[in-house]
Amino acid sequence: MAELALLVKSYSADLEYALRLLVSIHQHNKDSLPVYLVVPEGDLAQFQPFAGGGVEVLSEKLFAAHLVHEQTAGFGPGYINQEIVKLAFWELGLCENYLCVDSDAVFIRDFTRTDFMARPGIPFTFVTEDRELQVEPGYYTDTWVNRKKSLEKIRAEIGYQGRWLLTVHGHAVFSGIVLKNFMEDFLAPRGWDYKDALTISPYEPTWYNTWLLHTGAIEIFAREPIVKTFHNSTQHLDYLMREVSNEDLARGYVAVVVNSNYSRGEGVLSVSTSPKQLLASYVSFPNLFRAFLRRFRVTIIDDRRGLRRLRVWIGARLLKVPGLRLLVNRAP
Repeated sequence: MAELALLVKSYSADLEYALRLLVSIHQHNKDSLPVYLVVPEGDLAQFQPFAGGGVEVLSEKLFAAHLVHEQTAGFGPGYINQEIVKLAFWELGLCENYLCVDSDAVFIRDFTRTDFMARPGIPFTFVTEDRELQVEPGYYTDTWVNRKKSLEKIRAEIGYQGRWLLTVHGHAVFSGIVLKNFMEDFLAPRGWDYKDALTISPYEPTWYNTWLLHTGAIEIFAREPIVKTFHNSTQHLDYLMREVSNEDLARGYVAVVVNSNYSRGEGVLSVSTSPKQLLASYVSFPNLFRAFLRRFRVTIIDDRRGLRRLRVWIGARLLKVPGLRLLVNRAP
């Protein structure tokens, strides 16, 4: 049984993402950690060419006893089942610990087991209080408020009274010891399966982290997340405008995620995607216009002075970015 492996849960719609991820793993996996790619039974033929070189392709059918076939917690079966697979993977006995990796991730520097393991047999516990996300107005309104309410349900159900919020969005290392303890001491006494917990709150890393923080089933070595996630286009554009490259990101992270939940319609985007493509994808001229109005507290700019200030502002701030003229020309 391997001490540490990588678990990738994917499906046919993410085939291109998964290919990109696996290429990056082959390039940077310096300890040759085993990789398990779990996909729906009907998608096996599409993913089978990825097998080999340390990658094993497995059918989601291995977890059939746990999977759902109906909407759960407001999400379709596919979304909930990928969370169930991550929680149940320890049951296969293939590894002691595993890093859950989403298809839209890309590794950007070499990594070894020491990035994820605090000491032999004990992984780091990746936790964060998400203070940067709390102060971002758009994210706070659109995501944080409801997410916090859902996470609070986990704390209440488990009965954890410690420091809060300490969790992670994804790309956690799951310990088989912790998950076995979670199954035997939390789920089983209630007559629950994984789906019952996820019905209360569909955040599998927080169920894991909260149970570990509550029980101390293994020694806790807290570490900040080492996978950078762009949760929305605003965060992605911020890094673009500041010209933060993959080389810069690699000083703090091993991998980057441009969340496909918001970017899927624009193709497989990355941090290194050209400014022209990103701006064309994310920024409309009306949005630029509204940004100007907010910046100068202008409500009506039908005089020459207002129009002149608009031209100067756009020219100084944005027209130096490649591709922006294309956006301006699209204005109705």
